[in-house]
Parts: sequence; C-alpha cells; structure tokens
Amino acid sequence: MKHLISTRDLTREQAISLLDTTADMLEVRGRDVKKLPTLRGKTVANVFFEDSTRTRLSFEAAALALSADVSTFTAAGSSVSKGESLKDTLQTLEAMGADFVVLRHAHSGVAETVANSGWIDAHVINAGDGTHEHPTQALLDTFTMRSRLRGADARGSGLDGIDVTIVGDILHSRVARSNVWLLNTLGARVTLVAPKTLIPADVSAWGVSTALTLDDALESNPDVVMTLRIQKERMTSGFFPSESEYSRFWGMTTQRLARLKDSTIVMHPGPMNRGLEIAGAVADSPQSTVTEQVANGVAARMAVLYTLTGAES
Repeated sequence: MKHLISTRDLTREQAISLLDTTADMLEVRGRDVKKLPTLRGKTVANVFFEDSTRTRLSFEAAALALSADVSTFTAAGSSVSKGESLKDTLQTLEAMGADFVVLRHAHSGVAETVANSGWIDAHVINAGDGTHEHPTQALLDTFTMRSRLRGADARGSGLDGIDVTIVGDILHSRVARSNVWLLNTLGARVTLVAPKTLIPADVSAWGVSTALTLDDALESNPDVVMTLRIQKERMTSGFFPSESEYSRFWGMTTQRLARLKDSTIVMHPGPMNRGLEIAGAVADSPQSTVTEQVANGVAARMAVLYTLTGAES
C-alpha cells in the first residue's frame, strides 16, 4: 500500500491486517509511554480544505504518537485564497519535507487524482473527499464493531454474519460509502435506511438491502445501528418535510433503543445533531459507542500511517 484512498481498494487480508494493527496501536495508547519511534524524522502534512475537528486532531495525535513532525494546512488565509493551485500547494508542502499528505477536500475524487497524478511522491491518505469516501472513519467504525461484538482478542477475524443497519443521509455520506465497501469485504450484511430522497439512485449495485423506515429495519434485530449526521451544509433543497418528521421515521429514539437486543450497539461518526438523528439519551447510553469511536480513531490512523510506512521497506 502506497496510499489509502478508498476502502474499496482493500482486500480482505489488508482490511483485517489494518484492524489487527489498530488493536496493537490501541495497546500502545494504553501504555505509560504512548509513543513509537516509527515515523521519527518524517513529516505528516494535514491538508484540510474543509473544516474538521475530530479527523484533523485525530491524525495529529496519531502522527505525534508515532514520533512524526506534524504540519497543518488549512485553506482559509492561505495562498489558495490568492489563486494558488492544488498542485502548487502540495508540491510546496512536499518541498518543505512532507512525507505523508492527509487530504480533506470538498470535491469528490480529489484524493485519487492527487495519488495518481505524479505531482508528489508522498503517501496520500484520503481524510474525506466530498460525498465520495472517508476510509479511516470506516476503519475505526469496523474496528469498534469487531471489538464490541467479538471481544478485545478478535485478531484475524472479520465481521462475518454481523447485521449492520446504517440510517440517515446516505446520499451525501462519504462515511456510509466507505463503511459499505469495507463491511462487504469483511463479511457483514448491510441494510441502508433513509427517505427515498436520501438514497442514491445506484444503490442497487452496492450489495446492500434497503428500508424506508427505521422501524422496518429494526424488525431484523440488527447487531449494529449506525446513525448518520444530517448534513445540512450539503443540502440545497428539501429532502424531507421537517426535522420532527425526520426524527419520527428515521431518528434513533429511546423507544427504538428499547426494541434492540442488549448486545446491539449504536454508533454515530459525529458530530451529532442531538434530538434529530439520535436522541441525547441514546447517544449517552451504555449501548452507544460514540466516545469509543473517537478514541479508536487515533489508533486506526496510527495503524494506517504505520502500514504505509512499512510499504517503503
């Protein structure tokens, strides 16, 4: 692996290896000395053309835990606002010593374009590109599923036989796409739930089932319910009548939580719109993995950096 652009590119062996390495990195995070020397002398450039808190800080923490130097670039106030091209920006960062480029961009496909362009020699990691993919989020999500459902010592295993329901704004969600590809690779069964207006037209090719209400999907007693944020900033027209209507048919309420098995976990990639896609009491319940996902995110991103570094040897 030279780059990580899409979970669709991962073989089952590669995916399980990344999950196992995430488990190793989580153990490192639990030590008194939380650093490894793996990236000493290397520089990780976080290049964010979109706002981010969790992903950017998680990659910074991951890079520092592997002893890398970190440089963070944001488009606001940079030469991009003066008309500098993406190519020139990235080549400038590489000239300053960037060995890894963690790239978030509003346009789908930008990370793949950069990885295949020959503009830079650095490893490229897709930290979210438009409505396309967010592979490291899917890695931390599937790792969280495996840990909760299969136990801490689940190394070498996938998610075969696990039923996962993903509910919310599928149309605009790069998190949903990356999770679907990775869950399929790991052997899970996936059901997508959303209003018709928020399900992509080509979903029949995704290898998933669909349902139009969350109540219908919960009839199958899923092992995982993943709620997605309603991305108001990406919506240019009305995709559902009102927020109260959305919560009524697709929100993860306390009443719906009560219908689930005690072993079922409830996930959310954050940031959450409490009271819309997920009730506050559900987000704070023992079945929720919201804060666990954030903690696992640092380990998952350490695993990606560690694995890409191994490709150099």
